[in-house]
Amino acid sequence: MASSRAVRTITNASDSWDNTGLLVEAALEEETNKSQENEPLNVLLTIDLTASVCNEALVKKSSMIMAYHPFIFRGLKAVTTKDPQQTSLLKLVKAGISVYCPHTAVDAAVGGVNDWLASALSNDKESERYAIEKTTVPGHEDGGGMGRFVRLTEPVPVQELISRAKVALGLKHVQVAMAPKHQQGGLVETIAVCAGSGGGLLRGVAADLHFTGELGHHEALFLKETGTSAIICGHSNTERPFLQVLKSQLQKQLEKDHSGSVKVEVSETDEDPLQVY
Repeated sequence: MASSRAVRTITNASDSWDNTGLLVEAALEEETNKSQENEPLNVLLTIDLTASVCNEALVKKSSMIMAYHPFIFRGLKAVTTKDPQQTSLLKLVKAGISVYCPHTAVDAAVGGVNDWLASALSNDKESERYAIEKTTVPGHEDGGGMGRFVRLTEPVPVQELISRAKVALGLKHVQVAMAPKHQQGGLVETIAVCAGSGGGLLRGVAADLHFTGELGHHEALFLKETGTSAIICGHSNTERPFLQVLKSQLQKQLEKDHSGSVKVEVSETDEDPLQVY
């Protein structure tokens, strides 16, 4: 099994409630003491570590899976085949495939998920952009943090932002809670962005538009009633396209840190559990 040392250095700061880092180190103790610098490193990127992704990693003989969402989140009292995720865990350990989960560390990083979303929506390099909730992220002190607040140099209609979101995320449909002022032609100048479930982080943030993957009914209703529109795209739909960006970032970093051959690829079977028909 290839060394996981290089992957550990990619993203190393996350929110306090999160469970990130190397969650499964599949090498036996005697193997970790051996030099593995020249061994091939094959990393499979996914948002969720499902049974199909696990099987894909087994077929592709991956060294490691980087799963954006932590599939071990709370303490485990037992590991059995009655739980499909634990079944995958057992299969991966047996095959010597480790699992690393970055989650909010990638959200908070400069150049991470939220920066990418903000850039796609603003479509304007001159836009003002900063973290909504600043955090100390090693290597990302200048601009790192959760969520992004964007101020457009040229305000646009909500419909334009809907189009940009669909193109960036590769979606045919999105949900929209449109405030009356925007229904009447009002323009959007400020946008609050949070990948995944942004209801909590964006609560109370004054902006013309909230953009996130998941929002509760009453949260959407409150925003609309108070003059803020919202574009909701599905939890993992706001995260999955970033894997292509992460693939490039990770490939470059691992080639610097690992003397053996490096291959990073995005899962072909990972998908959002909710589909629109």
